[in-house]
Amino acid sequence: MAAGGLALCLVTLTACGGDGKSSANQNGEGAQPPVATGGGTTPAGATGKPDGQSKGDGDSGSGSGSLKGKVIAIDPGHNGGNSEHPSAIAKQVNVGNGHKECDTTGTSTNSGYNESAFTWDVSKRLVKLLKAQGAKVVLTRDSDTGVGPCVTERAGIGNRAHADAALSIHADGAPASGHGFHVIEPLPVKGFNTKIVPASVKLGHALRDAFKAGTGIPYSNYIGSKALDQRDDLGGLNLSTVPKVFVECGNMRNSGDAAKFTNPADRQRIAEAFAKGFEAYFA
Repeated sequence: MAAGGLALCLVTLTACGGDGKSSANQNGEGAQPPVATGGGTTPAGATGKPDGQSKGDGDSGSGSGSLKGKVIAIDPGHNGGNSEHPSAIAKQVNVGNGHKECDTTGTSTNSGYNESAFTWDVSKRLVKLLKAQGAKVVLTRDSDTGVGPCVTERAGIGNRAHADAALSIHADGAPASGHGFHVIEPLPVKGFNTKIVPASVKLGHALRDAFKAGTGIPYSNYIGSKALDQRDDLGGLNLSTVPKVFVECGNMRNSGDAAKFTNPADRQRIAEAFAKGFEAYFA
């Protein structure tokens, strides 16, 4: 998720959108500035609905599969228009225990395949799989051409949908020698997410096991322990009132991981692994 070339990320090579606590992890969160609409604020481009549907209570799902009746929030990290709006995404927002950028641009492979495009593609594939199993699904953005929404709104969309579980999909921008995936679980932030930490840990383990089994991507060799990391500096986790984790699907700057990200068949395997992880979590 390392931001590329923006003023907000030129000052430091530590994690964009973070506090520098993990110099290996170059990822921030996702974001879009709110736009005034009458008496309140609504994030531009944040629909809370899959596949460009209007903002509402989520897609109804179909069928009688193993996820029937479950509400799942999927958060594709960053957005394709973020790089064109550096001042907007640099806006500071309250993440519960401090302030961070509204969003960052994310990272890219050395050949220029953007993280936002990767997370959007995987998320669309995952939505179809979850709906086929009967789940109701909400997305935090409806395209890869917009800006954001802010990390606060990304959490808010899942919260308002009363999601049974939420997943933020990312890919890292660490040094090229690092490879493999890791799951970021929330640390408790008093007054905010303490109630959802135990369930989030359970979700993180289920997604980790399914991801490893289904993708062939190994545990990260540069961060976390057995592909598990815990953080309290991510607004998307701090502000969530529903069980939620981030998954860094690998390192976009590593040639081996990047080769999988740019292969549609591997992106499908990643989506299928996530779907199996949700099935295991709710079993």
